[in-house]
Amino acid sequence: MVKRADLNTDRYYKRAKAEGYRARSAFKLLQIVNKFELIKEGDIVVDLGAAPGGWSQVAKEIVGAKGVVISVDLQQIEQIEGVESLKSDITNEMETIKTIKETLLMKISKGTDLVDVVLSDASPKLSGNRDYDHFRSFELAQSVLNVASALLRNNGCFVAKIFQGVCYKEFYKDVQKKFGYTKAYSPAATRKRSAEVYVIGKGFLGNQYYYG
Repeated sequence: MVKRADLNTDRYYKRAKAEGYRARSAFKLLQIVNKFELIKEGDIVVDLGAAPGGWSQVAKEIVGAKGVVISVDLQQIEQIEGVESLKSDITNEMETIKTIKETLLMKISKGTDLVDVVLSDASPKLSGNRDYDHFRSFELAQSVLNVASALLRNNGCFVAKIFQGVCYKEFYKDVQKKFGYTKAYSPAATRKRSAEVYVIGKGFLGNQYYYG
């Protein structure tokens, strides 16, 4: 998050305002997609921890009219044209998975309850204690990975944010076990002083968990 005093000089904040994005983080996803080609036209995409919706806006632009974007957050997300918004706590993994799968089958005429891409730019509420915030970020990222593992079709793609710290390597290894290709990446739009990093997974190897 950019400090309020820095907004006047933050070029990504200014660009987001000018281009109609809800958050400067939209440019992080644009840079990730341009480098790793995670999303394509017609894809079904789930954005976990989506509020205020900047990543969902970018995803919808890419998937187009034939694609689907489902935004999930504990907060109510202001409607984005063409995006299905769900209110759910992503740390309640089984309930979130059930809600998304039901939405896919009942409201979205794609004939499947699996998705092509799972995204997450979710962050815990920051306490100011770096170690505590890192651990909460790790827990949140693990929940995102578990939900993704139940939703992704074979060969699907994944990206999630985590703060760097002692648990980072464990999370990275967990992603490696599930995807044919794994890479850590810090987009140019990430602030230099930020501890956040994005873990990319491509080529999902198949569901390893069953949620009844």
